[in-house]
Amino acid sequence: MSVTAASSPGSSADPSPSSTGPSPTPQRNDASFDGIWEELRWRGLVQVSTDEAELQRALDGEPLTYYCGFDPTAPSLHLGNLVQLLTMRRLQLAGHHPLALVGGSTGLVGDPRPSAERTMNTKETVAEWVGYLQSQVRRFLDFEGENPARMVNNLDWTGPMSVIDFLRDVGKHYRVGTMIKKEIVASRLNSDEGISYAEFSYQILQGMDYLELHRQYGCSLQTGGSDQWGNLTSGTELVRKVEGHAVHAIGTPLITNADGTKFGKSEGNAIWLDAAMCSPYTFYQFWLNRLDADVVTMLKVFTFLDRARIEELAVEVTERPHRREAQKVLAWEVTSLVHGIAATEAAIAASAAVFGQGDLAAIDEPTWQAATAELPRAGVENGRLGIVDLLVATKLVASNSEARRTVGDGGAYVNNVKITDVDHVVDPAELLHGRYLLVRRGKRHQAVAEVTREDQPAAPSAG
Repeated sequence: MSVTAASSPGSSADPSPSSTGPSPTPQRNDASFDGIWEELRWRGLVQVSTDEAELQRALDGEPLTYYCGFDPTAPSLHLGNLVQLLTMRRLQLAGHHPLALVGGSTGLVGDPRPSAERTMNTKETVAEWVGYLQSQVRRFLDFEGENPARMVNNLDWTGPMSVIDFLRDVGKHYRVGTMIKKEIVASRLNSDEGISYAEFSYQILQGMDYLELHRQYGCSLQTGGSDQWGNLTSGTELVRKVEGHAVHAIGTPLITNADGTKFGKSEGNAIWLDAAMCSPYTFYQFWLNRLDADVVTMLKVFTFLDRARIEELAVEVTERPHRREAQKVLAWEVTSLVHGIAATEAAIAASAAVFGQGDLAAIDEPTWQAATAELPRAGVENGRLGIVDLLVATKLVASNSEARRTVGDGGAYVNNVKITDVDHVVDPAELLHGRYLLVRRGKRHQAVAEVTREDQPAAPSAG
C-alpha cells in the first residue's frame, strides 16, 4: 500500500463529499461477505498470518478473544496504529472479544527501530502517556456492548515479576539463534549501532503478553503490523511451548510513502491522532490529497463503507478522476471517525474560506494556522496596513506601481474582500485573531500578513 505526503492545504477548492449523511459510527460488518475473514482479505488487511485455513475457521466460528498492543513511546497514537484500531473494531463488530493492551512495561523499553537505539523515557512520562493512549483507544472500541472490549496493561504482570522468575519461567523457552534471525534484530546486529540487550529482549516481553492474555482470557489471536511479525510469532511460539495450544496472529500491511518509507514517529512524518499534534484540518487535507492509485485501497482499510459503495467510488476514480469524489469521501469518513463531525465540517469550511468561499472570521486560530501553514507569510508593522504596502510586503507584487495596477485591475483582495481603492487602509478591527490578514492577488496567489506590535506575543505554530 502506498500513499504520498500531503500536498499544500486547500489543494481542492471544493473539499466536501457529495455523499449525504455519512456517519463516523461503524455499523455491523458488510453483509456482502460470507464472514469476517473474507472481508479482512478483501480490504487488504492480511499481509501475513498463521495457518490461514485454521484462522478462517476460528474467525468465522464461535466468538474468540483477540488483542492488539500499543506502546506509549509517544503521547499519541498515529496513522499506523489507526489500521490496528479499525481492524480491532471490525473484529468486534463481527462478534469477537477485543483486548486493548497499552504497554506500560513494553513502553519502558520500546521495540527495536531499524536505525538506532531508542531513547528511554522516564517511568513518569510513560505512565502519563499510557493514560493518553488508553483514552484514544476508547474512542474506537465499544466497552459496553454485547461483547465489550477490555483495557489491559502489561505492567500489571511484568511489574511484580522478579528477574529470576522472568529468566526461569519465560526466558528459558527462547533460543538465541532463533531470536537473532528476526529481521529487525538481524538488521541492527549488522549495523554500526548494534542492539542493546534491553531492545533485544523486547520480543520476549511481547511473547509473554500473549501467554498471559491466553491464560487470563483465553486469547487466541493477536493483530499487528507486518513489520512486527517477529514479535507476533514470539507470542504464538511461547503459547505453543508452554501451554501446548495453537494460537494465531495476523500482520497487516504497512502504510507507506511513495518512496516506500512508512508513516510513523520514527520516520518523523507521523500523522498523529491527537488534534493538538496534527490538527483536524491537516488531518483532513492528508486524506483529501491521496493519489488516485491509492484512494480505493485506503477506502477499504480506513473506512467502514460497504463493498458496494467502495466499488462505486472506484468507478468514479476511473471515469471521473477530476472530481476527486473518492478522496472527498475518504477525507470525510476518516476525519469524522477520528475527530468527529463538527471538527470535520470546520476543516471543510476553513478550506473553502481560505479560497474565497466562506467566512474567514469564523475559523478558530488553530485551524487558521493549519489552513495557512503552506502560504507565504510576511511581518507587517501595525501602521502599514495600506493595500499597496500589504501587496508589496507579502511579495505578491514586486513594486508599488505593480500593486497599484493590481488594485486598478480588480485583482487585490484582503480577507476575501475585493479592494478597488489604491489608498485603502485596512481597519485594525478586520485583523483575524487580532493579528492576521489574508492577502490575495487574482484567484490563486495568496499570502498571510502578520501584523506585529511590541505588546503582541508570537503566533503559535501550526499543528
